[in-house]
Amino acid sequence: MSDQSVANHIERLVAEEHALRNREQVDTDDPASLEQDREKLQAVQVELDRCWDLLRQRRAIRSAGGDPDDAELRDADTVEHYRQ
Repeated sequence: MSDQSVANHIERLVAEEHALRNREQVDTDDPASLEQDREKLQAVQVELDRCWDLLRQRRAIRSAGGDPDDAELRDADTVEHYRQ
């Protein structure tokens, strides 16, 4: 997977995130739809975090003179529990 393909996937996820946020505003009268949108939004946000992490790994490995293809997509639990 190239940096460009990861970046393209991030762009698609960001577009989906924006669509879900817009739909969330419309679904305020339908609790079931609102909950589905929130669950999907959470899943999209986690996937975005994982993709950004992968892109950062690739760039760091490349900067260190390594092969960026050695970077691995980390699981959601790992990425979501990084200490800031």
